[in-house]
Amino acid sequence: MNGKQIVTKLDALLQWIVRLVLLNILWILFSALGLFAAGVFPATAAVLAVARKWVMGEQDIKIWSTFKQVYRQEFLAANSMGWILSVIGAILYFNYQVMTSHIQEMSFVVPFAFYFIVFFYTMLVIWSFPLLAHYKANWHQHFKNAIIIGLTKIHYTIVCGAVVFAVLYFSLSFPGLLPFFTISTIGVGCMWLALQIFSQLDQDQTHQAAN
Repeated sequence: MNGKQIVTKLDALLQWIVRLVLLNILWILFSALGLFAAGVFPATAAVLAVARKWVMGEQDIKIWSTFKQVYRQEFLAANSMGWILSVIGAILYFNYQVMTSHIQEMSFVVPFAFYFIVFFYTMLVIWSFPLLAHYKANWHQHFKNAIIIGLTKIHYTIVCGAVVFAVLYFSLSFPGLLPFFTISTIGVGCMWLALQIFSQLDQDQTHQAAN
């Protein structure tokens, strides 16, 4: 590898670092703009939308304007979906607390059923927002497709969950990374994995329509 190639690769690396930092800061800024309660979910949708364009090769997009546009367009849809997931998560957490405090009085079927539900809930959390960033549909269609993809592409689901866990674990071990890389890195990683599936689904639909 000659000097020119090294400089080119370093330049590309620095550009990606700047992009990730800017995207992460925008997520924090727009989450705060919605007082977090109403801002986190559309900001997350915007992160994934920007990451989607990057992964698809549109690396020279205007990050600020793209982020702001998606944030506004998906504000209601992302909040509706996000709060439904949050309420379900809160109910599951409450049930977990009750279950652990009465575990000796319960049949083994109850914990089994609970973790079975958690398994499906995890698939909703992993796939719903990438679907929102790529397809136009209502929230219950996204939830339905999230379950289908989560089950039929279980290996991608596991890898995506591992990416989220690894980035969060590393970021919590080095808290200085949280404001700069955590959300943007998760967004790019998960969107790259999601597009491996979505691209294949889109090609299959195009092929079926042509026939």
